[in-house]
Amino acid sequence: MGLFRRGPRRDGQDAPRDPEFSYFSANEGTRFRAQVREAFAEHGLEVTVYADVVSDSSGRQFGLANLAAVLHNDDRGPRSWPELVRRHVGMVLRTMDAPSALDTLSTEQIRSQLYPRIMSSEGFERENFDYARELAPGLYEIIALDLPESVMMLTDDALEPLGDHRYLREQALYNLRGLAIEGHETVKGDDGMRFEVVLGDSFYTASRVLALESVVRETTGDLLTADGALVAMPFRHQLAFHVIHDAGMIPALNAMASFAAAGYTDTPGAISPYVYWWRDGRLTQLSDRDDDGEGLRIVVGEDFQELLERLVNEERG
Repeated sequence: MGLFRRGPRRDGQDAPRDPEFSYFSANEGTRFRAQVREAFAEHGLEVTVYADVVSDSSGRQFGLANLAAVLHNDDRGPRSWPELVRRHVGMVLRTMDAPSALDTLSTEQIRSQLYPRIMSSEGFERENFDYARELAPGLYEIIALDLPESVMMLTDDALEPLGDHRYLREQALYNLRGLAIEGHETVKGDDGMRFEVVLGDSFYTASRVLALESVVRETTGDLLTADGALVAMPFRHQLAFHVIHDAGMIPALNAMASFAAAGYTDTPGAISPYVYWWRDGRLTQLSDRDDDGEGLRIVVGEDFQELLERLVNEERG
């Protein structure tokens, strides 16, 4: 998975746009939905295709947003779409038709496959996840069960038989720390700006912010100080960070704000377009949309303002 998305051979932006997925042209959207219908038909299932979902005769619905974003971000362009669609539809149907892993796996097996997952509030139904930890406005941590072909987000009812929530979270964090880091790149600018990006195919790459100390140590050899770090989780496959040591944090903050906003747009598993201040495991939002929604702005509270002033004064003095 690349750090920055390259533009595949696609219809130009001047072509009429798909009304649901605006990153598709109207023709691309039509082609995408036709391929989805064909893939279901190959499994003997006739579906009714709507703008953002398909439905079978029994009333089961299958959302199209994540799959559409996967196709949009594939560097190979439309030639790869039929295979990606077939693979995705096959995986979805196998998962839905198989018995629940909660019924077939032992409690110990389930616990060994638990991971914390950071989600946008738009990514799940909050009323079924009372245990979810709010990390920042609109940003939650839940527990997921990792399976060979899917990820099961565990509701309150699913967690109840498995044990105490606090214990299960500690087990999930332990499992997270044991995952190998798939990729690490450093983004640099001419003005000395620098930040790090951890990336990979794992659905829990962005969730590594919950174990930031070990991620920083493993990727850079650096240590977090009491001042913490800047972090961004644009989508599930990326975690960006900059350890705060000096006023070099300022250009990193501006660059990461643009990076997070761009990475969040039209990606599968989108989490947040914002940059956060990580300190002692707590997240404080630092970037936001302009009032007109077109640009970005940095919004800091009193604590972060004091940090900025101290770092600038230290550099001057």
